[in-house]
Amino acid sequence: MQRTAPTQPDLREEAAEHRDPEHDVASLFVDRWSPYAMTGEPLEEADYLPLFEAARWAPSAFNNQHWRFVYAARDDDEWETFVDLLTEGNQAWATDAAVLGVIVSKTTFDHNDEPAPTHSFDTGAAWQNLALEGARRGLAVHGMAGFDYERAADELEVPEEFAVEAMFAVGEHAPPETLSEDLRERERPSGRKDLEEIVHRGRFE
Repeated sequence: MQRTAPTQPDLREEAAEHRDPEHDVASLFVDRWSPYAMTGEPLEEADYLPLFEAARWAPSAFNNQHWRFVYAARDDDEWETFVDLLTEGNQAWATDAAVLGVIVSKTTFDHNDEPAPTHSFDTGAAWQNLALEGARRGLAVHGMAGFDYERAADELEVPEEFAVEAMFAVGEHAPPETLSEDLRERERPSGRKDLEEIVHRGRFE
């Protein structure tokens, strides 16, 4: 017997305009996207710590919980350190975030110090939890690969057994008009490949 999906809220207008899911899934998955426009206003800890709480409950091999998050809020002394890690293109908008963070993952298992093949995979699951919780709360959450990985490891004193994975920005949404013209054109939820292009039954075709 086919299971009936629970009733979900309608997609938010901005997602519904650009995205059309092929199957019935929770609206949260489709509503989440990566905005650039943020107000530059600070957030209270109570507004962003729940995002880390959501990340905390991600699955991981041997329950190793490989993920770590190093962050600065915009009123912290370390704020400029995080800003300076970013490429010029990301600095153009991410300086208006309330929180900037670096995601790292432990490359070995705690119980035997052997290499953990899925440390990045598991840490990606934690990041997704963080991003989804941010979307649920109406915050702008944006992951970034454009930064200096080596300097991040050095300046944030990341231990050798950890790998730097990505950076992210969290903040309050701002109108697209606050962005430069080139970013303004990209300030919308992006589409996705068709399901048949990413899912293969039996073998990779």
